[in-house]
Amino acid sequence: MTQQLTVQSPATFAKIGLPAPSFNLLSTKNMETLEEKISLEDYRGRWLVFFFWPFDFTFVCPTEITAFSDHYEQFLDLDCDIVGASVDSVYTHRAWTQTPRDQSGIGPVKFPLVSDFSKETARAYGVLDDETGAAHRGLFIIDPDGVLRYQVVTDMNVGRSVDETLRVLQALQAGGLCPANWKPGDRTL
Repeated sequence: MTQQLTVQSPATFAKIGLPAPSFNLLSTKNMETLEEKISLEDYRGRWLVFFFWPFDFTFVCPTEITAFSDHYEQFLDLDCDIVGASVDSVYTHRAWTQTPRDQSGIGPVKFPLVSDFSKETARAYGVLDDETGAAHRGLFIIDPDGVLRYQVVTDMNVGRSVDETLRVLQALQAGGLCPANWKPGDRTL
């Protein structure tokens, strides 16, 4: 028996140059109650790095989340917030942040983590792996008007570069045509 593959229309996925898919998800913003939701609309007027990882308490994921947390002030200096998401619950996120880094946790992080427990947001952003139920490593930069300006999705085994994310954010904010390997201070085309 052959397995039938269901392909969703690309128009239903996040697409560069169009409004980013909206979300309204439970977060770790209030660690006591875990009842505070975060929406895309909360970040109107600011840049947003919105990224997904497969699961909490895994191997590559903590390296990315702690790296983004360690560089959080650099993003704030660029008028940019960060929100991280996985399909795990906010309770799992809280447990992960309360576990020290040297014990397979991530410790406290400087930005909120959201729970896409229903997997609807991962699906809308085109990163849901239907076979495993996990989100692929997707990273999205959304401009102050809510328009998706950059996206990258990597294999679950490959972590993302915070330095490259900062460089791309600065290139998007430069307002010109940025050639390959452009860095802040370089001329645009």
